Amino acid sequence: MSELVWEKRKFGHRARLALTPAQIRLMDDQAHAARTMWNCLHDWWTMLPKDKRSLAAADAAIRQARKEIDWLGVLPAQAAQAVLKTYVQAWKNCWEGRADAPNFKARLRTVMSVDIPQGRDLQIKRVHRRWGMVNIPKVGRVRFRWTKDLPVGKLANRENRITGARLVKDGLGWHIAFRVQTLESKPEPHTGPEIGIDAGVSLPLALSDGNHQDHGRTARLPDGTADRDKWLNPDEKAKLLRLEQRAAHRKSFRKPKEPSSNRLNHTYDQIKQLRAKATRRVVDWQHQTTTHLARTYGTVVVEQLNITNMVKSAKGTCENPGVNVAQKSGLNRSISQEAWGRTVTMLTYKAARHGGTLVKVPAPNTSLRCSACGFLTPGSREGQATFVCKNPDCGWSGNADWNAARNILHLYRIGLVAIPAAGRAVVGRTRGAKPATAR
Repeated sequence: MSELVWEKRKFGHRARLALTPAQIRLMDDQAHAARTMWNCLHDWWTMLPKDKRSLAAADAAIRQARKEIDWLGVLPAQAAQAVLKTYVQAWKNCWEGRADAPNFKARLRTVMSVDIPQGRDLQIKRVHRRWGMVNIPKVGRVRFRWTKDLPVGKLANRENRITGARLVKDGLGWHIAFRVQTLESKPEPHTGPEIGIDAGVSLPLALSDGNHQDHGRTARLPDGTADRDKWLNPDEKAKLLRLEQRAAHRKSFRKPKEPSSNRLNHTYDQIKQLRAKATRRVVDWQHQTTTHLARTYGTVVVEQLNITNMVKSAKGTCENPGVNVAQKSGLNRSISQEAWGRTVTMLTYKAARHGGTLVKVPAPNTSLRCSACGFLTPGSREGQATFVCKNPDCGWSGNADWNAARNILHLYRIGLVAIPAAGRAVVGRTRGAKPATAR
């Protein structure tokens, strides 16, 4: 019998907060103070000479600003230090090439958030089967929805504890994201089968064994255009249309450089609530689907996609205007709505947690190559969902996404050695030569 191997695991858990109107105002003030602290720190950092920039000088500047500006004092000291830490880390990510340089945070386009870096300040306690209590600095005791057992009270120790939290506001209100650290046994290697997955728009996740994962929502409207609100029911879609028309009507009365009215901002908040509800539904579907895949399959193979380049605009320039700009913009919205990158991220850590592995293979020609004969024949991809091999010696037909999923799995099984050969198959094949044996 093998001994258990223990390893540390860090993860986050998000819960909904039940705040009073007074507590909501306090939280909003702290979030605006944190955003302003970031902007002031960015101004201070960029205007100073490089030889005078240091962490100690930035810390002294933050302390002085909190003393001199009253409304910056509503932000707890630990949260202000977290802003400095996040800002310095943003520059490190820029210097190492992982991200762009940090910039100003606009009031309307920035997610409102406040960090609580120390877990001991939270004082979490479970008071009911569905509710818990948490202490928020300078706000007080707040109820939150208890949907997961947390290491608090007698269950907390040096290895199993909550190390901090982050308060985040979206269209549905304030939420708290706990940072949890636990000690768990290392899982045994997963003995499940291998699977290839192709991410699409009409068929979200096509599996090489035919067990496709569909969320049951059509990607297009009856007129053929992309449905950007497919995660809303018909009543919610009608309400969203009314709100957008109302917002456009009220916006027409606003003069240039005039601030938005309270009624217009209220309409925008209602639109945000519906958008946030749709986002919550798609994330819930992704969590359930990726958990099922991680439990069922031992090796998950996906494409190495550069989604940023895939959703670039096709407008072009005045000298060289783009082609099919409207169709490309609709496709970009559909790709962004499916959130393929988030699905792969979930599959990565969930497969590792269940003892499996996730492998990425090159994406070129996986949807154009026949999964039966292995040849690239022009015209085989007849439509978005139809693949019919034009090789006279093959003639295989099936769903285009399923064909791509089979190719993805085959690339992993052969160790990627056939990628250059398959690319030259159509050109370099001599007349009269037979194609490769069908898989």
